[in-house]
Amino acid sequence: MDKSFEWFNQARFGLMLHWGLYTQLAGEYRGRRMDYIGEWIQSRFEIPNEEYSRLTQAMNPIGFCAEDWVKLAKSAGMEYIVLTSKHHEGFAMYRSEADPFNIADATPFGRDPIAELAEACQKHSMRLGLYYSQELDWHEPDGGGYTRGHTNHGMSWTNDWDFPENDKKDYSQCFESKIVPQVKEILTQYGELCLIWFDTPTTLSPAQSQTLVDMVHTYQPNCLINSRIGNGLGDYTSMGDNEIPDDFKSGGLFESPATLNDTWGYKSFDNHWKDAQTVLSIKRHLNERGVNYLLNVGPDALGRIPAPAADILHQVGRG
Repeated sequence: MDKSFEWFNQARFGLMLHWGLYTQLAGEYRGRRMDYIGEWIQSRFEIPNEEYSRLTQAMNPIGFCAEDWVKLAKSAGMEYIVLTSKHHEGFAMYRSEADPFNIADATPFGRDPIAELAEACQKHSMRLGLYYSQELDWHEPDGGGYTRGHTNHGMSWTNDWDFPENDKKDYSQCFESKIVPQVKEILTQYGELCLIWFDTPTTLSPAQSQTLVDMVHTYQPNCLINSRIGNGLGDYTSMGDNEIPDDFKSGGLFESPATLNDTWGYKSFDNHWKDAQTVLSIKRHLNERGVNYLLNVGPDALGRIPAPAADILHQVGRG
């Protein structure tokens, strides 16, 4: 086995964190509650970019403490952390030179959370990976997903409320002007990364997927790439969301991304938490089949891990 893969094969347990501009809404918009996962709220209610972007004015997560996140993950027995650097809304959770639509430049917070998390991970010997939505970007006129229609629980994969002419969209424009520069940024600004977690590929051409793979290999030779890079590429397989296989023999590197409640991005009213024994049971089930358990929690608008989630993770560590 390639040495860069060995840590992943042994890690077995990681923490995923979905944190973005959507967190400001906490699953509610104009008196309506989000009936699906919180980070898709802009698409569900077709919130115009002009209005959605104003959420930056209220984004000031003064409760964020990277060291607390890392210590919590360690207490649960987790070996790596994966944070969303940009989700489908197009908002970067780090200081991006490529696009001012980011937490450091567009909000009162004015800080780079990923820089702080990278420092805390290094201090406490925790591996850091970054999620990046390389195809979907609702902030961009040529963001991808426009060939898929409204197939995600009735929601559109592309922003066709601000930019309705899907037949005129050209993802290559978005890819060259934003995706490539931002992927380079996250690969070069935060020290050694253990993995890049790409997502939702359909519009990407084989050449575009290969371009991103080559960038990772160039700037981070030991960094793993998940299968959602698309076009049959990647170093390991990301299973379906919350997929817990029964009869399964891995024969490779596999990871199941799963939620601690029913959402990825924070929803204030989603209190359907799995208890510690359920988490331990799922972890045991997956690990026995050679599958890593990447368990997600959505921090709130202040940057805090919800107290019930923190309690459960502490109990998991003691279990």
